[in-house]
Amino acid sequence: MALFDRPKYEAPSDDILVWKHDSEELKLGSQLIVNQSQEALFLKGGQVCDLFGPGRHTLTSANLPLLNLLVDLPFGGKTPFAAEIWFISKTVKRDLKWGTNSPIPLIEPTFNYPISVRAYGRWGLRVQDSRCFVLQLVGSQIAADTAKVAEYFIGEINQRFSAALASFIHEEKNSIFEINVKLNELSRYAAAAMTPEFTRFGIELINFNVERVSIPDHELAKFQEVSGRRMEIEQISKAKVGDAYKTVRTFDTLEKTAENPGGGAGALLAGGLGLGVGVGAGAPLGKQLGDSLTLGQQVQHDVVGRLQTLKRMLDEGLITQSDFDAKKKDIMDSI
Repeated sequence: MALFDRPKYEAPSDDILVWKHDSEELKLGSQLIVNQSQEALFLKGGQVCDLFGPGRHTLTSANLPLLNLLVDLPFGGKTPFAAEIWFISKTVKRDLKWGTNSPIPLIEPTFNYPISVRAYGRWGLRVQDSRCFVLQLVGSQIAADTAKVAEYFIGEINQRFSAALASFIHEEKNSIFEINVKLNELSRYAAAAMTPEFTRFGIELINFNVERVSIPDHELAKFQEVSGRRMEIEQISKAKVGDAYKTVRTFDTLEKTAENPGGGAGALLAGGLGLGVGVGAGAPLGKQLGDSLTLGQQVQHDVVGRLQTLKRMLDEGLITQSDFDAKKKDIMDSI
Protein backbone atom coordinates (compact mmCIF):
# COMPACT_ATOMS: atom_id res chain seq x y z
CA MET A 1 0.00 0.00 0.00
CA ALA A 2 1.40 3.40 -0.96
CA LEU A 3 2.65 5.79 1.67
CA PHE A 4 1.01 9.19 1.87
CA ASP A 5 3.20 12.27 2.29
CA ARG A 6 0.33 14.77 2.51
CA PRO A 7 -2.82 13.20 3.97
CA LYS A 8 -5.81 15.53 3.60
CA TYR A 9 -9.49 15.47 2.70
CA GLU A 10 -11.38 17.72 0.29
CA ALA A 11 -15.05 17.10 0.95
CA PRO A 12 -17.12 16.80 -2.27
CA SER A 13 -20.07 18.38 -0.46
CA ASP A 14 -20.90 20.00 2.83
CA ASP A 15 -23.09 17.03 3.71
CA ILE A 16 -20.14 14.83 4.72
CA LEU A 17 -19.68 14.80 8.47
CA VAL A 18 -16.82 12.32 8.80
CA TRP A 19 -14.47 10.52 6.38
CA LYS A 20 -11.76 7.93 6.90
CA HIS A 21 -8.50 8.41 4.99
CA ASP A 22 -7.97 5.93 2.17
CA SER A 23 -4.74 4.51 3.59
CA GLU A 24 -3.59 3.56 7.05
CA GLU A 25 0.10 3.53 6.00
CA LEU A 26 1.71 6.78 7.06
CA LYS A 27 5.23 7.93 7.82
CA LEU A 28 6.94 10.44 10.06
CA GLY A 29 7.65 13.71 8.35
CA SER A 30 4.40 13.63 6.35
CA GLN A 31 2.43 16.88 6.08
CA LEU A 32 -1.05 16.50 7.55
CA ILE A 33 -3.36 19.15 6.10
CA VAL A 34 -6.55 19.93 8.01
CA ASN A 35 -8.88 22.40 6.32
CA GLN A 36 -10.88 25.08 8.06
CA SER A 37 -13.92 23.72 9.94
CA GLN A 38 -12.23 20.30 10.11
CA GLU A 39 -10.48 18.19 12.71
CA ALA A 40 -8.26 15.15 12.09
CA LEU A 41 -8.41 12.27 14.53
CA PHE A 42 -5.75 9.54 14.78
CA LEU A 43 -6.86 6.08 15.91
CA LYS A 44 -4.87 2.94 16.57
CA GLY A 45 -6.58 -0.32 17.38
CA GLY A 46 -9.87 1.46 18.07
CA GLN A 47 -8.23 3.80 20.56
CA VAL A 48 -8.14 7.57 20.04
CA CYS A 49 -4.53 8.74 19.96
CA ASP A 50 -4.28 12.34 18.86
CA LEU A 51 -6.47 15.16 17.53
CA PHE A 52 -5.35 17.95 15.17
CA GLY A 53 -7.15 21.20 14.38
CA PRO A 54 -7.10 23.28 11.18
CA GLY A 55 -3.66 23.91 9.65
CA ARG A 56 -0.58 22.13 8.28
CA HIS A 57 1.02 19.68 10.69
CA THR A 58 4.32 17.83 10.22
CA LEU A 59 3.91 14.39 11.75
CA THR A 60 6.65 13.66 14.24
CA SER A 61 7.00 11.52 17.30
CA ALA A 62 6.83 14.74 19.29
CA ASN A 63 3.34 15.77 18.15
CA LEU A 64 2.01 12.19 18.25
CA PRO A 65 2.75 11.41 21.90
CA LEU A 66 -0.15 9.02 22.48
CA LEU A 67 0.43 7.18 19.22
CA ASN A 68 4.13 7.02 20.06
CA LEU A 69 3.30 5.13 23.26
CA LEU A 70 1.39 2.51 21.28
CA VAL A 71 3.77 1.91 18.34
CA ASP A 72 7.10 3.14 19.77
CA LEU A 73 7.83 5.61 16.97
CA PRO A 74 11.56 6.23 16.46
CA PHE A 75 12.95 9.75 16.50
CA GLY A 76 13.93 11.27 13.18
CA GLY A 77 13.79 9.86 9.68
CA LYS A 78 10.66 8.94 7.74
CA THR A 79 9.79 5.72 9.44
CA PRO A 80 6.42 4.31 8.24
CA PHE A 81 3.71 3.46 10.73
CA ALA A 82 0.09 2.36 10.60
CA ALA A 83 -2.81 4.38 12.00
CA GLU A 84 -6.28 5.51 10.99
CA ILE A 85 -6.97 9.16 10.18
CA TRP A 86 -10.54 10.40 10.40
CA PHE A 87 -11.44 13.85 9.08
CA ILE A 88 -14.44 15.37 10.87
CA SER A 89 -16.43 18.33 9.59
CA LYS A 90 -17.20 20.93 12.26
CA THR A 91 -19.63 22.98 10.17
CA VAL A 92 -23.20 23.53 11.29
CA LYS A 93 -25.84 21.47 9.50
CA ARG A 94 -29.13 23.33 9.58
CA ASP A 95 -32.57 22.94 8.03
CA LEU A 96 -32.87 19.23 8.79
CA LYS A 97 -36.46 18.01 8.89
CA TRP A 98 -38.14 15.90 11.54
CA GLY A 99 -41.68 14.62 11.97
CA THR A 100 -43.63 12.06 13.96
CA ASN A 101 -44.11 8.73 12.20
CA SER A 102 -47.31 7.97 14.11
CA PRO A 103 -49.73 10.01 16.26
CA ILE A 104 -48.68 10.76 19.83
CA PRO A 105 -51.36 9.66 22.35
CA LEU A 106 -52.09 12.25 25.06
CA ILE A 107 -54.65 13.06 27.75
CA GLU A 108 -55.90 16.60 27.15
CA PRO A 109 -55.73 18.17 30.65
CA THR A 110 -58.45 20.81 30.25
CA PHE A 111 -61.13 18.30 29.25
CA ASN A 112 -59.42 15.16 30.62
CA TYR A 113 -59.97 13.50 27.25
CA PRO A 114 -57.66 11.12 25.30
CA ILE A 115 -56.52 12.53 21.98
CA SER A 116 -53.67 11.92 19.49
CA VAL A 117 -51.54 14.53 17.72
CA ARG A 118 -48.84 14.76 15.07
CA ALA A 119 -45.96 17.21 14.91
CA TYR A 120 -43.15 18.27 12.58
CA GLY A 121 -40.41 20.86 12.34
CA ARG A 122 -36.70 21.47 11.66
CA TRP A 123 -33.46 21.00 13.55
CA GLY A 124 -29.71 21.48 13.18
CA LEU A 125 -26.51 19.88 14.50
CA ARG A 126 -22.76 20.25 14.71
CA VAL A 127 -20.07 17.77 15.73
CA GLN A 128 -18.90 19.08 19.09
CA ASP A 129 -16.69 16.26 20.39
CA SER A 130 -14.90 14.52 17.52
CA ARG A 131 -13.51 11.76 19.72
CA CYS A 132 -16.90 10.85 21.15
CA PHE A 133 -18.65 11.16 17.78
CA VAL A 134 -16.31 8.85 15.87
CA LEU A 135 -16.06 6.19 18.57
CA GLN A 136 -19.75 5.96 19.46
CA LEU A 137 -21.62 6.78 16.30
CA VAL A 138 -19.44 6.17 13.25
CA GLY A 139 -17.80 2.86 14.13
CA SER A 140 -16.28 1.05 11.19
CA GLN A 141 -18.01 3.04 8.43
CA ILE A 142 -15.72 4.60 5.84
CA ALA A 143 -17.79 7.78 5.80
CA ALA A 144 -20.91 9.19 7.33
CA ASP A 145 -22.98 11.98 5.84
CA THR A 146 -25.57 14.22 7.44
CA ALA A 147 -28.46 12.08 6.15
CA LYS A 148 -27.16 8.94 7.88
CA VAL A 149 -26.62 10.71 11.18
CA ALA A 150 -29.99 12.47 10.95
CA GLU A 151 -31.70 9.15 10.19
CA TYR A 152 -30.31 7.71 13.40
CA PHE A 153 -31.38 10.67 15.50
CA ILE A 154 -34.90 10.91 14.07
CA GLY A 155 -35.92 7.97 16.25
CA GLU A 156 -34.42 9.66 19.29
CA ILE A 157 -36.12 12.93 18.41
CA ASN A 158 -39.56 11.34 18.05
CA GLN A 159 -39.24 9.40 21.29
CA ARG A 160 -37.98 12.30 23.36
CA PHE A 161 -40.30 14.84 21.76
CA SER A 162 -43.31 12.66 22.62
CA ALA A 163 -42.25 12.59 26.27
CA ALA A 164 -41.46 16.33 26.25
CA LEU A 165 -44.84 17.20 24.69
CA ALA A 166 -46.72 15.14 27.27
CA SER A 167 -44.76 16.82 30.06
CA PHE A 168 -45.32 20.27 28.54
CA ILE A 169 -49.07 19.62 28.35
CA HIS A 170 -49.58 18.19 31.85
CA GLU A 171 -46.89 19.70 34.06
CA GLU A 172 -47.14 23.16 32.49
CA LYS A 173 -50.97 22.96 32.26
CA ASN A 174 -51.15 23.80 28.54
CA SER A 175 -54.17 22.88 26.44
CA ILE A 176 -53.37 20.94 23.28
CA PHE A 177 -55.90 23.14 21.45
CA GLU A 178 -53.80 26.24 22.21
CA ILE A 179 -50.39 24.65 21.65
CA ASN A 180 -49.73 26.27 18.27
CA VAL A 181 -49.56 29.72 19.86
CA LYS A 182 -46.82 28.43 22.18
CA LEU A 183 -44.56 26.75 19.64
CA ASN A 184 -41.48 28.80 20.58
CA GLU A 185 -41.89 27.88 24.21
CA LEU A 186 -42.51 24.23 23.32
CA SER A 187 -39.44 24.20 21.05
CA ARG A 188 -37.17 25.38 23.86
CA TYR A 189 -38.75 22.92 26.28
CA ALA A 190 -38.24 19.97 23.91
CA ALA A 191 -34.68 21.03 22.98
CA ALA A 192 -33.69 21.07 26.64
CA ALA A 193 -35.03 17.53 27.03
CA MET A 194 -33.13 16.26 23.97
CA THR A 195 -29.77 17.96 24.49
CA PRO A 196 -28.32 15.35 26.91
CA GLU A 197 -28.84 12.54 24.40
CA PHE A 198 -27.11 14.46 21.60
CA THR A 199 -24.26 15.44 23.90
CA ARG A 200 -23.72 11.78 24.76
CA PHE A 201 -22.77 11.17 21.11
CA GLY A 202 -20.60 14.26 20.77
CA ILE A 203 -23.30 16.21 18.88
CA GLU A 204 -24.37 19.77 19.63
CA LEU A 205 -28.07 20.43 19.00
CA ILE A 206 -27.84 23.81 17.27
CA ASN A 207 -31.56 24.39 16.93
CA PHE A 208 -34.80 22.50 17.38
CA ASN A 209 -38.00 24.06 16.08
CA VAL A 210 -41.56 22.77 16.32
CA GLU A 211 -43.39 24.22 13.33
CA ARG A 212 -46.78 22.59 13.76
CA VAL A 213 -48.75 20.36 16.10
CA SER A 214 -51.92 19.00 14.50
CA ILE A 215 -54.85 16.83 15.50
CA PRO A 216 -56.07 14.31 12.87
CA ASP A 217 -59.50 15.25 11.48
CA HIS A 218 -61.24 12.10 12.74
CA GLU A 219 -59.83 12.65 16.24
CA LEU A 220 -60.99 16.27 16.25
CA ALA A 221 -64.49 15.35 15.04
CA LYS A 222 -64.82 12.71 17.76
CA PHE A 223 -63.69 15.15 20.42
CA GLN A 224 -66.12 17.82 19.26
CA GLU A 225 -69.00 15.35 19.47
CA VAL A 226 -68.10 14.22 22.98
CA SER A 227 -67.34 17.77 24.09
CA GLY A 228 -70.74 18.97 22.84
CA ARG A 229 -72.56 16.32 24.88
CA ARG A 230 -70.48 17.12 27.94
CA MET A 231 -71.28 20.81 27.65
CA GLU A 232 -75.01 20.05 27.51
CA ILE A 233 -74.72 18.02 30.71
CA GLU A 234 -72.75 20.79 32.41
CA GLN A 235 -75.33 23.39 31.39
CA ILE A 236 -78.11 21.28 32.86
CA SER A 237 -76.17 20.87 36.10
CA LYS A 238 -75.66 24.65 36.30
CA ALA A 239 -79.29 25.59 35.51
CA LYS A 240 -80.46 28.16 38.06
CA VAL A 241 -83.66 26.45 39.12
CA GLY A 242 -82.49 25.26 42.49
CA ASP A 243 -80.19 22.38 43.28
CA ALA A 244 -79.68 19.31 41.11
CA TYR A 245 -82.41 17.31 42.88
CA LYS A 246 -85.03 19.96 42.24
CA THR A 247 -83.94 20.18 38.58
CA VAL A 248 -84.37 16.45 38.07
CA ARG A 249 -87.75 16.47 39.84
CA THR A 250 -88.89 19.33 37.59
CA PHE A 251 -88.00 17.29 34.52
CA ASP A 252 -90.01 14.36 35.91
CA THR A 253 -93.06 16.56 36.57
CA LEU A 254 -92.98 18.19 33.14
CA GLU A 255 -92.55 14.87 31.38
CA LYS A 256 -95.58 13.36 33.14
CA THR A 257 -97.67 16.47 32.44
CA ALA A 258 -96.75 16.41 28.77
CA GLU A 259 -97.85 12.78 28.53
CA ASN A 260 -101.37 13.83 29.58
CA PRO A 261 -102.86 16.06 26.87
CA GLY A 262 -106.19 16.18 28.68
CA GLY A 263 -105.18 19.06 30.95
CA GLY A 264 -104.29 22.56 29.86
CA ALA A 265 -100.70 22.28 30.98
CA GLY A 266 -100.36 18.88 29.33
CA ALA A 267 -101.64 20.22 26.02
CA LEU A 268 -99.23 23.13 26.18
CA LEU A 269 -96.19 20.95 26.93
CA ALA A 270 -97.20 18.31 24.39
CA GLY A 271 -97.43 21.13 21.83
CA GLY A 272 -93.74 21.91 21.93
CA LEU A 273 -92.42 22.61 25.43
CA GLY A 274 -91.34 19.02 26.12
CA LEU A 275 -87.86 18.28 27.35
CA GLY A 276 -86.09 17.86 24.01
CA VAL A 277 -87.86 20.70 22.18
CA GLY A 278 -87.69 23.12 25.08
CA VAL A 279 -83.94 22.73 25.58
CA GLY A 280 -83.14 23.09 21.91
CA ALA A 281 -85.43 26.04 21.21
CA GLY A 282 -82.63 28.58 21.55
CA ALA A 283 -83.65 30.38 24.77
CA PRO A 284 -81.28 30.11 27.74
CA LEU A 285 -81.71 26.79 29.47
CA GLY A 286 -81.92 28.30 32.94
CA LYS A 287 -84.82 30.58 31.98
CA GLN A 288 -86.72 27.76 30.28
CA LEU A 289 -86.42 25.49 33.27
CA GLY A 290 -87.42 28.33 35.58
CA ASP A 291 -90.51 29.05 33.48
CA SER A 292 -91.33 25.36 33.37
CA LEU A 293 -91.02 25.06 37.13
CA THR A 294 -93.37 28.03 37.60
CA LEU A 295 -95.88 26.42 35.24
CA GLY A 296 -95.71 23.18 37.21
CA GLN A 297 -96.35 25.01 40.46
CA GLN A 298 -99.35 26.82 38.94
CA VAL A 299 -100.83 23.49 37.80
CA GLN A 300 -100.41 22.04 41.30
CA HIS A 301 -102.06 25.10 42.95
CA ASP A 302 -104.99 24.94 40.50
CA VAL A 303 -105.62 21.26 41.32
CA VAL A 304 -105.57 21.91 45.06
CA GLY A 305 -108.01 24.82 44.71
CA ARG A 306 -110.43 22.79 42.64
CA LEU A 307 -110.37 19.89 45.10
CA GLN A 308 -110.97 22.24 48.04
CA THR A 309 -113.96 23.84 46.26
CA LEU A 310 -115.35 20.41 45.43
CA LYS A 311 -115.06 19.33 49.09
CA ARG A 312 -116.94 22.43 50.32
CA MET A 313 -119.76 21.75 47.87
CA LEU A 314 -120.05 18.20 49.25
CA ASP A 315 -120.04 19.41 52.86
CA GLU A 316 -122.75 21.97 52.10
CA GLY A 317 -124.91 19.35 50.40
CA LEU A 318 -124.73 20.96 47.00
CA ILE A 319 -123.53 17.73 45.39
CA THR A 320 -123.84 14.06 46.24
CA GLN A 321 -121.02 11.73 47.23
CA SER A 322 -121.15 10.07 43.84
CA ASP A 323 -120.89 13.47 42.14
CA PHE A 324 -117.89 14.30 44.39
CA ASP A 325 -116.12 11.04 43.58
CA ALA A 326 -116.66 11.44 39.83
CA LYS A 327 -115.43 15.07 39.74
CA LYS A 328 -112.43 14.25 41.96
CA LYS A 329 -111.42 11.49 39.56
CA ASP A 330 -111.66 13.90 36.60
CA ILE A 331 -109.46 16.44 38.40
CA MET A 332 -106.83 13.89 39.38
CA ASP A 333 -106.76 12.43 35.86
CA SER A 334 -105.99 15.89 34.47
CA ILE A 335 -102.71 16.16 36.38
